[in-house]
Amino acid sequence: MINLKIICDRNQLFEVISNVSRAVSPKSTLAALEGILMRAHDGRLYLSGYDLDMGMSASIEAKVLEEGEIVLTAKLFVDMIRRMASETVSIETDAKLLTFIKGGFTEFTILGIPPEEFPEMPSVTDSAELKIPQNMLKSMINQTLFAIASNDSKPVHTGSLFEINDNVLTVVSVDGFRLALRKEKLHDCEDISFVVPGKTLSEISKLLEDDSDELVDVYLSHKHIIFNVSGYSVVSRLLEGEFLDYKAAIPPSSATVITVNKREFIDSIERTSLLISDRLKSPLRVKFEESNIKMSCSTAIGKAYDELSCRMVGTPVEMGFNNRYLIDALRASDCDEVNLVINGALSPMKIVPLKDESFLFLVLPVRLKTE
Repeated sequence: MINLKIICDRNQLFEVISNVSRAVSPKSTLAALEGILMRAHDGRLYLSGYDLDMGMSASIEAKVLEEGEIVLTAKLFVDMIRRMASETVSIETDAKLLTFIKGGFTEFTILGIPPEEFPEMPSVTDSAELKIPQNMLKSMINQTLFAIASNDSKPVHTGSLFEINDNVLTVVSVDGFRLALRKEKLHDCEDISFVVPGKTLSEISKLLEDDSDELVDVYLSHKHIIFNVSGYSVVSRLLEGEFLDYKAAIPPSSATVITVNKREFIDSIERTSLLISDRLKSPLRVKFEESNIKMSCSTAIGKAYDELSCRMVGTPVEMGFNNRYLIDALRASDCDEVNLVINGALSPMKIVPLKDESFLFLVLPVRLKTE
């Protein structure tokens, strides 16, 4: 069933194939994995991309003149539709897989890929089900995504742990140098835990809306997860392995608590870090005193110093930090002021909100050389 023939809205088609193409493999030995599968039937055009780790599907209304299916190379297909000036697009294929894409005066003829070469996406049966508001899921992903490990030394840490206990959803990411944790209450959920790859979470975040409390349906099996978001279905494999015992990694006690304006702290770190680069690495030396934070750094090209005011309870302390890790954690804090909770110069620093426990970021210090 190849002889597909449809007419559809260009803008709708472009929006969906732009999103679906993000689940397509950029380079593969199997040509179909670099393509988008199109199926036309019952007045709709169904579009899917799948790279064997993550798949994305959606559909749009179409005038279906002949039902059929074809796979088209994603990059070329997206570029063609992007550059079309017409309001509608017609797509037609013949028995030899030649595909004619027309819009206004523009016409392309390309060779398609047999649809039977497109791998079948996993289905999730006998599954657990969750419902999470879009805005909540988006903020939980965005506030923990930065701390996901980028190397594969422990593959399970290239994703975020989702853990539900007593109707509280906790999302945790770790990369060996920092930890990000975010909590929210849900309703009527069974206790469960699973690890979703960072790439999947990054793509889902792009589909989620900040200001929508529409529910995302999440279906879970032993090896796969499906997110249904705003007309898109995203399927992903889950990561296997022993995730870090994050509760044991969080220091239980505190010798020093500093309250600081988040924006002012970020600005001060950025000023002091101007001399630090990938070529000129240097820890940021941070001295927490009674009413101010003093920061300095020294590299081969010079020295920098800055300070800002704060409120402090406890013992003064001097610590070293990777400037980038500190900024990432502060930027992920969604409040004007934060508490910095410290238990000695070599213990991880906690960044937490003033009033609740909605987030917790841990940043490991860098050992300073004595001057």
